[in-house]
Amino acid sequence: MRVRIAAGATDEEASAIAAALSEHLGDSVEVFVGDDTEPTVVHEREEHATSGQRATAPQSADGSAGPERPTDDLEPTDRERRLREEIEDIHEGGPEKYRAQLPEENKLFVRDRLDLWFGGDDDAFLFEDGTFAAFDDWHPDGVGEPTDDRLPADGLITGGATFEGRDVHFMANDYTVKRGSMAEKGVEKFLRMQQRALKTGQPVLYLMDSSGGRIDQQTGFFANREGIGKYYYNHSMLSGRVPQICVLYGPCIAGAAYTPVFADFTIMVEEMSAMAIASPRMVQMVTGEEISLEELGGPQVHARESGSADLVAEDEEHARELAAQLLSYLPNNADESPPRTDGTAPANSPAGLDAVVPQEPNRGYDMHDVIDRLVDAGSVLELRPDYGSEILTAFARVDGRPIGIVANQPANRAGAIFPDAAEKAAQFIWTCDAFNVPLLYLCDTPGFMAGSGVEKEGILEQGKRMIYATSSATVPKQTVVVRKAYGAGIYAMGGPAYDPESVLALPSGEIAIMGPEAAINAVYARKLAEIDDPEERERKERELREEYREDIDVHRMASEVVIDEIVPPSSLREQLERRFAFYEGLEKDLPSKKHGTVL
Repeated sequence: MRVRIAAGATDEEASAIAAALSEHLGDSVEVFVGDDTEPTVVHEREEHATSGQRATAPQSADGSAGPERPTDDLEPTDRERRLREEIEDIHEGGPEKYRAQLPEENKLFVRDRLDLWFGGDDDAFLFEDGTFAAFDDWHPDGVGEPTDDRLPADGLITGGATFEGRDVHFMANDYTVKRGSMAEKGVEKFLRMQQRALKTGQPVLYLMDSSGGRIDQQTGFFANREGIGKYYYNHSMLSGRVPQICVLYGPCIAGAAYTPVFADFTIMVEEMSAMAIASPRMVQMVTGEEISLEELGGPQVHARESGSADLVAEDEEHARELAAQLLSYLPNNADESPPRTDGTAPANSPAGLDAVVPQEPNRGYDMHDVIDRLVDAGSVLELRPDYGSEILTAFARVDGRPIGIVANQPANRAGAIFPDAAEKAAQFIWTCDAFNVPLLYLCDTPGFMAGSGVEKEGILEQGKRMIYATSSATVPKQTVVVRKAYGAGIYAMGGPAYDPESVLALPSGEIAIMGPEAAINAVYARKLAEIDDPEERERKERELREEYREDIDVHRMASEVVIDEIVPPSSLREQLERRFAFYEGLEKDLPSKKHGTVL
C-alpha cells in the first residue's frame, strides 16, 4: 500500500505513520512525503509467529532502522520526577512561619483538613484543579528556588472528592498563603468549580478560611465580569439547584463573608471562626466603635442574634460530622429525592405522647418531647436552635424518610411567633421545598406576637414571608394540631387552607381566631363590667369561656370536616409513617408565573 503525506514531515513522523497503518491493515506500507517520487519509509507486513518469519522493523528509504519501539520495563524520567517535586513543594503551602502558627489557633493545615474530610490517604480526594495557579508569580520562570513570598495554588484548593459516599465539589482556602486571601487565579478556580457544579448537579462544600480579596492585587479580579463578584451570581444560580454547605475555619471578612450567607447551610467553629462585613479595625475607622472580632461576628453572634449560622461546631472534627449529617438528609440536586435509610423506632414510646401535652392551653412544655415520640431515634438535627427559638426547625426521619419539621415551641414565650422565628421558619420551609424534603408542621401557638416592639421588627413582613413559603411549598405537607392553633398562626403552620395533604389533630387541639380569655375580653368585656357581683361576674365569665371552648374544640372542627382526622396520640407516629409513604413523590403545580414577589 502506498501513502502520501504532507511535505515537511520528518522521517520519524513518516515511520510512525507507516508502522501504524501496517499494523492496522496487515499489509506492507510505503510512505511518500510531499512530491517525492521515492518512498521515505517502507514498512513490511508483520507475520504471525507460526509463519516462521520475523516481523521487520520500520525502515527508512536508505535501509536504516527506524526508531526503536518502547519496552514495558521503563521507569519515570527525570522530567516527571522534577514535576512531582514541584507538586510536593506546592503541597507544602505558604511560608513555614505561617504553618507554625496554625497549632496555636487549634486549626489544621488546609491539606490536612482535606485528609480529615475526604479520607486521609493518597485518594483523599479524587482530583485537584489548578495546582499550578500563580506558579510563575512565586517560582521564577517556573524553575529554580522559590521566592520567600510563596503563593502555592494561589491560596485556594479546588477539585472533586468523595464525601460520605457522595461525589462533591469543594474549595478550601489555604490560610498560610496571604491569610487565605483571594486573587486573580484563585478567583478563577473558585468560579470554575461553581460552574462545573451547575453542570454536574453535585453538592458543593466551601471550607472557608479567608481574609477577603487581596487588596494589593485587586486589578484583574475585583470588578471584572468574571471576577470575585461572579461568586455571588453563581451562588444564586446554584441556590436551590444543589446543596451548598459552608464551614468557617477562621475570620471571613468583607467579600469572603458573603459565601457563608449565600450557602444553604453555614457551620461556624467555636473559638476559631468569625464573619463580618468589615474588620474591627475598619469598623473603628468608620464608626469609632471599638470591638473585638468575637463580639463583632463570632459564632454566638450569628447563632443567637443574626441567625446567619445554622450550626456551631466544637472543633474541626465536629464540623465535619455536622456537615455529614446535613448532607444525609439532602439529595444531590433538585431533580432527585432525598436519600432514604432503614427506619428505626422513636427514642421514646409514642404511647406516652398524650401525657406530654398539657390540656391547659397556657401551660408550657418542651416540643422536643413530642418529636422524640414521632421520629426515628437519633435522627433529629435541629438548625438555628438559639435563634427565633419560639419555632423549632429540624431535619429528622420517619421510617427512614427524611422530613423537615416546623414546630412551635411552647416552652419559649408560649410558642408565640416573633419576627426572627418567622424568618427562620420561612427560610427552612423554602430550603426543604427546594430539595424535595417533605414537611411536618406541629402546631401549638397563640399566633403572631403583638406589640410596638415586634411591629418595629417587622412582624407583618416576616409573617408574610412564612405564610408565603408555606403557600408556595410543593412538597408533601402533613400538619398536626397538637394543642392551640390561634389566629394567623394556623395559616403559617400549614393549616387547612394551605393545601396540606392531611390536617390531623390530637384530642388536645383547638382552632380559633384567638384563645378563650382574649375572646371573652374582646366580645363581652362591657357586659361583664356591668355585673356588680364579683362572684356572678366570675361565674358568667367561666360559662362564656366553656361555651367558646366547645365551639373551637377539634371535635367541632372534625364534624365540620375542617380537619381530616382526630388521631389517638399513641397512633400519631404510625399515621405519619403511612401518610408520608402514601404521598411520597407527589407533584403539585404552582400558577404559571416568573416568580412571586414576597421573598
